[in-house]
Amino acid sequence: MPDTRFKSLKEFYLFYLTEHRNLTSRILHFIGTGLVGLLLIGAILFHEMKFLIALPFVGYGFAWIGHYFFEKNKPATFKYPVYSLASDFILFWDLLSGKQPFRVKG
Repeated sequence: MPDTRFKSLKEFYLFYLTEHRNLTSRILHFIGTGLVGLLLIGAILFHEMKFLIALPFVGYGFAWIGHYFFEKNKPATFKYPVYSLASDFILFWDLLSGKQPFRVKG
């Protein structure tokens, strides 16, 4: 039976932000998600589908290092894979646009 704790992506994202408060972890997530975007663009521009193989390793590798060593929590990817992936890209955009700071106060 699926977990219905979160009724929407917006609701999940609020939880997601509480799991991503560490500066180094946020930087690692930002780098990993940015590299995923570059790999996707590279795969399309250079017709190198091998780049697609690297996507999960690059994206999740940076994120999981952030969770394990800096956040000291378990990634939500395993329980909420779609919401978690979508939230990675939302956080990337929020950090890029300045809507979210890299350094969380308090």
